[in-house]
Amino acid sequence: MVETSLWMQKVAADPGHSQWYIERFRAMERAGDDVVGEARLIDAMARRGSHILDAGCGPGRVGGYLAGVGHRVVGVDVDPALIEAAEHDHPGPRWLVGDLAELDLPARGIPEPFDIIVSAGNVMTFLAPSTRVQVLSRLRAHLAADGRAVIGFGAGRDYAYSQFLDDAAEAGFGQDLLLSTWDVRPFTDDSDFLVALLKPA
Repeated sequence: MVETSLWMQKVAADPGHSQWYIERFRAMERAGDDVVGEARLIDAMARRGSHILDAGCGPGRVGGYLAGVGHRVVGVDVDPALIEAAEHDHPGPRWLVGDLAELDLPARGIPEPFDIIVSAGNVMTFLAPSTRVQVLSRLRAHLAADGRAVIGFGAGRDYAYSQFLDDAAEAGFGQDLLLSTWDVRPFTDDSDFLVALLKPA
């Protein structure tokens, strides 16, 4: 039995949490805020028409943008409310409810590996800590041999960057490039955000 994610624990404690999160990003988009910076980085890395997995896709802002510029996108999230919002707000990608710790997309009719896997929005810090290596291992299993996984999250969320990088190595990833922002600033010891570009080890 996989431990319940911290996100779904939040939802259980506050049934309105998912809708609050959905409306927050809808409001930001209406206000003209830039909510697709992560997606622009992924698009810059990707060949046109790439097969991209949005892991922990939430209400679809990253995967929706990437589909809109010509990529083949699959988004997976554990929260059915977020997947419903993604389907409503960003039609086009294939949106699936699923636990990343048990990710098996070939069993759901998606056999080919992914050129890029993106996990934005602090997804790694919302996982149950006991499942972190398992999630990274499942992502690694879905990545093409020459693919890249791009994972970003902030400091101060009970997941030290050094531990994350150790977990990624245990899951079969090597480091390609470490950044401190989605707009490609270099990572330093003082960075309060990490964007890790990982490759198969």
